[in-house]
Amino acid sequence: QVQLVESGGGLVQAGDSLRLSCAASGRTFRNYNMGWFRQAPGKEREFVSTISRSGGSTYYADSVNGRFTISRDNAKNTVYLRMNSLKPEDTAVYYCAADRTVSPPRTSVGAYDYWGQGTQVTVSS
Repeated sequence: QVQLVESGGGLVQAGDSLRLSCAASGRTFRNYNMGWFRQAPGKEREFVSTISRSGGSTYYADSVNGRFTISRDNAKNTVYLRMNSLKPEDTAVYYCAADRTVSPPRTSVGAYDYWGQGTQVTVSS
C-alpha cells in the first residue's frame, strides 16, 4: 500500500505557473505508474496526466498538452506536475494517484488504486 500527499496548490492569476508535488510513502514507489487528475466543482474527476514507472512514458489530456509537464523522482518517492500558462478553466482540486497494475500508464479514474487528498488550484482571470 502507498500513501500519497499532494502539495503546491494555491491561488494564481491567469498565465502564471505552479508546480504540484506528490510525496509517496513506502519503498515501492517505483513499481507504480503515477497519475494526476482534477475535479472542478460540479464536474466529474478527469484525467490530466500520467507517467510510467521509469518515467520514460508520459501522456496528457488534450486540454493541458503543451502547458503541463509530469515528472517523477524515484529516489525521492515524488511525482511532480509543472503547470504553465494557467487558465481559469484549470481551477480544480488536483489529485495524484498510483496504479499498481503492471501495464502501460492508463488514463481512467478506475484504473488507479491509491489516491491523495488533493490540493486546490485556483486560477483567477
